[in-house]
Amino acid sequence: MGFEEFFNRGGKRAAIFMSGSGDNARKLLETRSGAWKAEALVTDYPENSKAADIAEQFKIPLVSVPIRNFYATHGLKSISLATAEGRGVRDLWTAEIRNKLMPFQIDLGILAGFVSLCNIASDFPCLNIHPGDLTYEVDGRRYLTGLHTIPVERALLAGLPYLRSSVIAIMPYYSEADIDAGPILGVSSPVPVDNGGLSLKELRSIAEKRPTRKPVGGWGDILEKLALKHQSRLKFEGDLKVYSRVVDDYANGRFKIHNGRLYYEGSPVKTVEYSPDGTVLIP
Repeated sequence: MGFEEFFNRGGKRAAIFMSGSGDNARKLLETRSGAWKAEALVTDYPENSKAADIAEQFKIPLVSVPIRNFYATHGLKSISLATAEGRGVRDLWTAEIRNKLMPFQIDLGILAGFVSLCNIASDFPCLNIHPGDLTYEVDGRRYLTGLHTIPVERALLAGLPYLRSSVIAIMPYYSEADIDAGPILGVSSPVPVDNGGLSLKELRSIAEKRPTRKPVGGWGDILEKLALKHQSRLKFEGDLKVYSRVVDDYANGRFKIHNGRLYYEGSPVKTVEYSPDGTVLIP
């Protein structure tokens, strides 16, 4: 089955995937329409996340597959994907998730702050929320890609006046470079940037002085702190306002792909902006 057919079949029996606070998961469950139902809540970090609390509150089965424990049982101290052995164990871990989800007949995955990369998107359509405006391109390529604070830092260093959250349909991937390559179903309204009085030149100077390798625990500089502050704002002013609306529209069949082009309610689009006043089609 090609990606278009895979995407267009939609889904209504959802598994929500989360790793941390679960703010996005909770918002999805609080605001969802009747177009889809949460059949399971999946977590890779049961010991640190609020998955158990959310599952109990909303009476949803909890599927717990602790990734660090899984790697340890296979003789690995690190969960890195940098080695062939690490990638092999990740495939086994994904298979464990797949097996535990089988009784629920899941046909839609909703990633809501799920840290660990896995290729569950090859099993059923999966949506993900991303902390960057994936419509912004440099030399014809999506620029605000990457994990953690990387998209926000890139936006700050590019001098962009605002940030957006993006909702994408995940395509099956084989490296970190592929994870943000799917169709952009929706973007949030702009969230203004506030550099706290720092000039663009000062921000770029901080980035240039960083060592080649990121230290354990993070950079610890002003740029990283500024990015974390903006990422937190973006979650509440972007993620939490756009994600549930896009999921509802997808479950209701409003998105389709034809000949590689995304359509929203029959109109070809690059994406859809979800503003407080409604939707704006971006051709």
